Amino acid sequence: MKIAVLGAGAWGTALAVNAARAADAGVTRHQVTLWARNAAQVQALQAERANTRYLPGIALPASLLLQGGGEASLGEAVKGQDLIILATPVSAARSMLMQLQHVEAPVAWLSKGFEAAVSAEPASASLAQPFGLMVHEVRAQVAPDLRAGVFSGPSFALEVARGQPTALVAASAHAEVREALVAAFHGASLRVYASDDMVGVEVGGAVKNVMAIAAGLCDGLQLGLNARAALITRGLAEITRLGVALGARAETFTGLSGLGDLVLTATGDLSRNRKVGLLLAQGKTLAEVLESLGHVAEGVYCARTVVQRAASLGVDMPIAQSVVALLDGKLKASEAVALLMEREPRTELDCY
Repeated sequence: MKIAVLGAGAWGTALAVNAARAADAGVTRHQVTLWARNAAQVQALQAERANTRYLPGIALPASLLLQGGGEASLGEAVKGQDLIILATPVSAARSMLMQLQHVEAPVAWLSKGFEAAVSAEPASASLAQPFGLMVHEVRAQVAPDLRAGVFSGPSFALEVARGQPTALVAASAHAEVREALVAAFHGASLRVYASDDMVGVEVGGAVKNVMAIAAGLCDGLQLGLNARAALITRGLAEITRLGVALGARAETFTGLSGLGDLVLTATGDLSRNRKVGLLLAQGKTLAEVLESLGHVAEGVYCARTVVQRAASLGVDMPIAQSVVALLDGKLKASEAVALLMEREPRTELDCY
């Protein structure tokens, strides 16, 4: 099986390493190509046989092919592939999907979040949105005929690259996309489950980042394990409400891409979004937090969109609203917690 991974950040590199390592060991017969847009990055990867910026200490398998350096090289990288993995940030998904719209191979993206709202300039007025879209919605606009899906679930790139046990979800309306992802990555250290609820998987992957900021805030203020458990549970309720309103199935959110990804991101020390909350609790400004991270924390950029979409659907999301107010500087950390605790009592099941 020929697999191309487009994007040499931490997550793209980790998946490419995982698949190529299995091929080197004779477990699979995959040929894996890792593509990067920046020619200098490709040269560094080739020279060092490691991605020292994103995954220091992880050697690139001998069989892993490296390509890149621009749009022309992208065409070469995807030619003749059996599966294409889009491992770019959400902000690059639209342009990449437009370039891939006519490929015949199945395509799956790793991005979790919402893109920025499309501007309403005359040339793009027909695509203008009052809020950002998830990647499956972008694909419907720019590449509707593409056989595509999302590959998501509770996973830190470093642990996948190390070969530590991980379980993911391959979600698509197309059976051939789900089957290709299972064939490409299911193995000794990576278990892949299939789902046809692409909306639910994407909502879970995107909104858990916002809830992880709140969980980091909770831990940073030393509110205790009871508070963290309550926040995660109520955060899952908010994610489920929004997902169902957008057409997802409620049961998806009790699975890997819902509860699983939320617990990992809200409690794991490798979580960038949790770290945002921890640093804000220390009194740092958002600008200081973002400068210290060095990597994208999607929850910061999609929190406002989550709240906007929820409001447009009449969905109540008080935790997400508090995170936005905190990020905007309208609330202090302690005030955000007090605001949530002072809400009127309700019957638990009525909150879903």
